[in-house]
Parts: sequence; structure tokens; C-alpha cells
Amino acid sequence: MKRRLQWAILPTVLTALVAIAPAVQSQPVQTPLRTPVVVSGTAGGPQSSSCGFVPRTPNQVVQVTEPFTSLRFKVQGSGQLTLLISGPGGRNQCVMAVDGNIEAPGVWERGTYSLFVGDRSQAGGSRFTLTVSQE
Repeated sequence: MKRRLQWAILPTVLTALVAIAPAVQSQPVQTPLRTPVVVSGTAGGPQSSSCGFVPRTPNQVVQVTEPFTSLRFKVQGSGQLTLLISGPGGRNQCVMAVDGNIEAPGVWERGTYSLFVGDRSQAGGSRFTLTVSQE
């Protein structure tokens, strides 16, 4: 009986873990980056935006501490991935995937950048890897 109860609880625990998984995010990082920052997760979310469906909270936050910093944001995965970069002063930039890959290199001003990995499909659920590197 005890063993049967344990097996009955297992699906409930697994369901709870899957439900909270998209809410897990990495710690904010700040420049200079000595090594690339790599984050993996599930693309998309409940928020409809001009950049597809994105999560409520950013997948990664990058604090640029120098006046102009050369960074590369790279997303690899499958599905119809998007990358919403929300920067200082409410400026947003949307980058669409080509063959499941996104590259967004550039020189970034000082400030805080929130990175949201989205999906053009409301179903979402595609796995992704986001890499932030300083060049």
C-alpha cells in the first residue's frame, strides 16, 4: 500500500516541476563578461507581443556597465524562435530566427537589457540555448 501511494504521488510532483520550470530564470550578469553566459530553457510564454509570444519574466538580464560594449546574443533551437531585447529607455528590438538560429551582435550602450526568448507560435514549447558573449 505504501509503495502504491508513492507511485501515485510521483505524477503530481512531476507535473508541478514542469509547471514551474518556465519560471526559472538565471541570475542577472554584468559586463565585463569573462566567459560566455549560457542559459537553456523553453521558448515562448503567455505574453503576446510584436515579437511573438514571450515569457512574463526575462530569460536573462544583462547589465552593461561600460559606455559602449560589444556583445553578441545568440539563440539556438527549433521552432519559430524570436529574441526580444528590451533596453534602456523602453527601446525594444526583435530578432527573428533563421533556421532555428538567432544572432544579434552589436555595440550596446550602458544600461540594463532584458532578454526574452519567444516563439511566433502560441503553442511554444521549443527548447533553446541562449548564449551571451562579450567580443
